[in-house]
Amino acid sequence: MQNNNFCIQLLRFAKNIITMFSTGQLIFAALFFVIFIVIMIFAYRRDIKVHQKFYKGNYKVLIAFFVFIALLFVIKLTMKR
Repeated sequence: MQNNNFCIQLLRFAKNIITMFSTGQLIFAALFFVIFIVIMIFAYRRDIKVHQKFYKGNYKVLIAFFVFIALLFVIKLTMKR
């Protein structure tokens, strides 16, 4: 039942977002998002050799970050009960 309420709230939120902005603003936001992602991909591909040289082992930091966030989530769930 709680999942259904979440879906309803999410749909209401989406409806409020859509009615809050004009059609032109939504189109601009969508185009800006797509173009920004494309530019970021091209910029990353251009600098990939530099990234491989100077940022070796960064995946370990990313994994540690996700483990830390998961640990916080587990602590929150255990303290809730």
